[in-house]
Amino acid sequence: MPMPSMATTPDTAEPFDAWIARRGAQVEQALDRLLPPADTAPVRLHEAMRYAVLGGGKRVRPLLVYAAGEFAGAPQAALDAAACALECVHAYSLVHDDLPCMDDDVLRRGKPTVHVAFGEATAMLVGDALQALAFASTAAAADHGVAASAVVAMVARLGHAAGSLGMAGGQAIDLDAVGTTLEPAALRDMHQRKTGALLGASVALGAACGRSTEAERVLLERYAEAIGLAFQVVDDILDVVGDAAALGKTAGKDADHGKPTYVSVLGLEASRALADSLLRQAREAVTALGPRAVRLGDIAELIVTRHS
Repeated sequence: MPMPSMATTPDTAEPFDAWIARRGAQVEQALDRLLPPADTAPVRLHEAMRYAVLGGGKRVRPLLVYAAGEFAGAPQAALDAAACALECVHAYSLVHDDLPCMDDDVLRRGKPTVHVAFGEATAMLVGDALQALAFASTAAAADHGVAASAVVAMVARLGHAAGSLGMAGGQAIDLDAVGTTLEPAALRDMHQRKTGALLGASVALGAACGRSTEAERVLLERYAEAIGLAFQVVDDILDVVGDAAALGKTAGKDADHGKPTYVSVLGLEASRALADSLLRQAREAVTALGPRAVRLGDIAELIVTRHS
């Protein structure tokens, strides 16, 4: 199928910070268009949805969508739809994760969590509505030059990543593991589901909006597996060495809640070594993919070297 004229190509001359700012603004505008206006009934629900999604966060998942889409020459509007879908699922997971029945947290992205600001019942509905909106947004890629068969595959991948075999399942394992010690293999499995599945879906959906060979898709999966696990390893490290002001969320809460983490299982230095090893794996995949994957490489570096 011929790609639309607005297909993306990586601009290797653009500084990475400028690229992040441009893509961040792009997904923010797309999310603003996607979310129902705050004055549309039911007003309180829509206010809370916008509160949960807009104006905060690192937007790592949309950035991965855009980077993989640039590699695959995907149309901009289709990438906007996929990026919004991933961010809506991520935002809904944070809203539910912060609830008293889960992690019972009061701070997220530097402001009160949704259940603190709007109440628990509204927070539950916010998560429900954002998840539904994510799948509607994914389906909208068909309106922007992506083949229907590819969109069906995208919906299936997102559903798998968000469900009991992915993010939700990883959260269930996490809750069951409170107060226990997990073996490294079990800890890896938990985080590949809880964190890695959605990051991997971000890469897959971005690439699915364009064109890639089977060999390239294998390398993209290898890259996604490495950065998905690295993200959680670094999160665990920052929970120990970071502070709430930089993180935008409560620091040290994993230890307070008795949760097994890479730091509690492997130790701080071994966790840092693991993050470095995963970064090398990601770099190897990016090198094999060639110069069109430059932004994927930049994001891998960002994930491992970040301080928040």
